[in-house]
Amino acid sequence: MTSVDAGLEKFLVPTETIESEAPAVRHLAESLRRDNPTDTAIALFNWVRDEIRYEAKNAIDNRELYRSTVILERRTGYCVQKAVLLAALGRAVGIPTRLGFADVRNHKLAPWMERLMGTNLFVYHGYVEFFLVGGWVKATPAFDAESSRKAGVLPVELDGTHDAMLHPVDPEGQPYIEYVRDRGTFADLPFEDLWQVFQTTYGLGMKKG
Repeated sequence: MTSVDAGLEKFLVPTETIESEAPAVRHLAESLRRDNPTDTAIALFNWVRDEIRYEAKNAIDNRELYRSTVILERRTGYCVQKAVLLAALGRAVGIPTRLGFADVRNHKLAPWMERLMGTNLFVYHGYVEFFLVGGWVKATPAFDAESSRKAGVLPVELDGTHDAMLHPVDPEGQPYIEYVRDRGTFADLPFEDLWQVFQTTYGLGMKKG
């Protein structure tokens, strides 16, 4: 194993939440495998983006709901949950995959949601990074086609070469997503840190599961 391979090894193994060896995850990943890692990553990304319905109101205080097998079974999740599933699928087919997080402002957030949250800032927005053709490529599978349509924005597209992140402006050129803080990349879900920041930011009164 080369030094580069050794550095990538931790992004290929299963974790408590990134269940890349679970039969359901492996079966789906293999069904989406293509002729090369890049095309496979695109197929995995498209499936998670569109087949796992985005739901911002999903429970965020229960660690069990962040397991990739649970997300796959429920077929719904918010950005972090969808990223966890995508990471599991990537690792299941041998693509080094890690989780990335950032704080973002959604300038097109629905008024009811902004009132509920008390802000348009989403802390710990989740995405993945695939190691493809010698480098890391960011991919955000958060919003399915229907959610993008309702928000009046274009869906995020992955080409396997360029970062596929949420668009800074909508099709009319109006502000949409603003990345305000990079929280780094991780081999596993940093649940404790994520939960603490959620509580601090949103004043959540729920018990952690």
